[in-house]
Amino acid sequence: MNDESQNKMGTPTPEELRAQVEQTRDELGQTVEALAAKADIKAQAKEKTAAAKAQAAEKTAAVKEQAAAKAASASDQIREKTGQAAQLVQDKTPDAVLEKTAQATAQVRESAAQAGQYVAAKTPDPLREKVGQAASAARANRTPLLAGGALLITLLLIRRGRAR
Repeated sequence: MNDESQNKMGTPTPEELRAQVEQTRDELGQTVEALAAKADIKAQAKEKTAAAKAQAAEKTAAVKEQAAAKAASASDQIREKTGQAAQLVQDKTPDAVLEKTAQATAQVRESAAQAGQYVAAKTPDPLREKVGQAASAARANRTPLLAGGALLITLLLIRRGRAR
């Protein structure tokens, strides 16, 4: 019998045996790598930590967005209620009182302007510059300051309500 007749009967050739050995080696290498990955606790812990950090960052961002939305909503409600209250007070106030209030307001503004001029004249230049810088910073960050103030007022109102 020759090699070809043995091949057809089921005996593998040396090339086929080498290919099978190479395939078995590849499979064995993959299996060893998978087992090593399962046994590498440090890498698993790093992966879980990274996943937990990412999840915490997502939750933090969502909470920040919710807080900002609630603060904006509370600020809008406070503005609306303040406007309503001011209108109600103005509607119920007699005209004579409104006139006197207008006069007093004008006097206060005039006095404040005079006081401002006096203070400006007597204040040293470096101090005036620092105050100007602080005022500019407050104007530039108006929205966060208003949102923080609204949040503080809301928290105080909630605390006051719970105390009752």
